[in-house]
Amino acid sequence: MDKITQSNLVDIAQYERTREDFRREVMEHKAHRRVQLGPEISITFEDRKTLIFQIQEMMRTERMVREEVIQEEIDIYNTLIPEPSELSATLFIEITESDQIREKLHKFLGLTDGNSLWLQLDDHTVYAQFEEGRSQEDRISSVHYIRFQIPLDIRERFHDPSSDIKFCIAHGDYQYEVPVSEDMRESLSADLVLN
Repeated sequence: MDKITQSNLVDIAQYERTREDFRREVMEHKAHRRVQLGPEISITFEDRKTLIFQIQEMMRTERMVREEVIQEEIDIYNTLIPEPSELSATLFIEITESDQIREKLHKFLGLTDGNSLWLQLDDHTVYAQFEEGRSQEDRISSVHYIRFQIPLDIRERFHDPSSDIKFCIAHGDYQYEVPVSEDMRESLSADLVLN
């Protein structure tokens, strides 16, 4: 998947004029790229469209106009572009009660170690690879960047509608599995075709 460049973005004034339409388009796109894995974890798969939207929103919020500042933002988000045969996602630990943040995050300590989150493609298991540095022995972030490396020999199964594909988590008592919908399969398959 091609990296994002400044030519893919519009300036703040132009973005303000088109923001509502673009935002609606991206939200519809994201609806097929998001999975709720139990009550407290959601995963949103990233691609050029979702990341361009995030950069444009950062430019708008931070009033970025200088090219070098915008380029720094592009460089950060480009690290989330999936590489060949890969799915890239943002995992959110969702906690709505502010007085329970510490307690609920604590139960996810160790999530980023080992094999507690995976994609099951028929009889093949693809474990999530977590970005390093977002958790420590006694602390964990509520936002994580993850990747699923889809081996070439099973990549075709992802495109096959008869394949059984699901996302699974097993971390202590937090155990869920969610089948991949046809809309999500189609959207994520497009990422793998583009790579």
